[in-house]
Amino acid sequence: MARASTRSQKAPAASQSQPRASQSQRAHRGRNEESDDDGEGGAGDYEADGDAGEMAVDEGETEIKRKANDLVRLALFTEHKRTPLRREEISKKVLGPSTRAFNRVFDRAQDILQKTFGMELAELPTRAGLDADTNTVEDELNEARKATGMKKKAAATGSKTYILRSVLHPAIIEYAALTDEQILEEEAADVPSDDDNDDDDYTPQYYGSIISWSSADQLSSIGVLYTILALILVNGRVISDSELRAHLKRLGLPPNGLLPLSQSSTHKTITLEAYLATLIRQGYIDRQQVGDNKAGGKGAKRGRVPTHADDDSGATYEWRWGTRAGSEIGEKAVAKFVAEFMVGDAAGDEDDEEEGGSRRGRERREGAEEKLVRMMKGIERAAGGQLAEIK
Repeated sequence: MARASTRSQKAPAASQSQPRASQSQRAHRGRNEESDDDGEGGAGDYEADGDAGEMAVDEGETEIKRKANDLVRLALFTEHKRTPLRREEISKKVLGPSTRAFNRVFDRAQDILQKTFGMELAELPTRAGLDADTNTVEDELNEARKATGMKKKAAATGSKTYILRSVLHPAIIEYAALTDEQILEEEAADVPSDDDNDDDDYTPQYYGSIISWSSADQLSSIGVLYTILALILVNGRVISDSELRAHLKRLGLPPNGLLPLSQSSTHKTITLEAYLATLIRQGYIDRQQVGDNKAGGKGAKRGRVPTHADDDSGATYEWRWGTRAGSEIGEKAVAKFVAEFMVGDAAGDEDDEEEGGSRRGRERREGAEEKLVRMMKGIERAAGGQLAEIK
């Protein structure tokens, strides 16, 4: 019995030591659970950080897209006025404090303009950049500097001002300008009656083409612009004020002459002087004062177009292409315009293509093409150097 009682007494001892072991195990398990909780909490933090990063990226992309759309609207509005868009204006009205995002916003806006409107933002060159390819005198000076070891600091060619220009292939534009009978009939049906038309002095002309010339840019003024650019080009890329006005007068445009505008314009006509001032402001042509009367000898003087060939002070002026003309039109396009006008229709009559006239029509086309090539070479010689592409 004593041994039995002893066993019974020892048993509790063993059972009493068991809780101590279980407490240590629970403490160990508690530490493991805490470490597991810490691990789960860390993973949760990583996931939260990842979600926050993705949200920041999404918000950044949304902001870039919004600013790109704002830039597109600003560019279209500025182009409607035919005024260059300056980078400072983009930073002020679109970017705000996020000026470092200019490249991303600009690239996104370019993508929208090209895919939606068939246009692009092009940076205008500086005056020095425009003359870089055609100034042969400067090339000779550079050669002389190389021979003497002198160096000249390169002038910046980018002006940080932009214009909108078309990126459509010329073949698409040419096709869109062709007359379509169905379009012509629809336009004729939309012509207002004499009772509805209050302006008896203006009768719109319809062309039946996809491009609506009657409601687009001013055709008369554009024709005068191309004529002025052509006169400047074939006179060695610079023409005196008196000579330009003499040419325009022979074409029926005296200094007090009026140019007709479209029906959508606020005014029916514009004077030649006002139109020349507009072309200067828009950057198509540039007027510079030359000679010994330049103010202070600090370079060409620009300002209001004088009402006479030379003003009363005896100052003389000359005209050159503006930076916008070089970036939007190009010398080769104007030369082609002149050559095609001088040579005439190179396609020949449709009757020459029928039956026995196919050979005669082909010979006429080949002869016209040869004349066109010779005319282009003659214009290039008159310009004083190789014709430049759109810059």
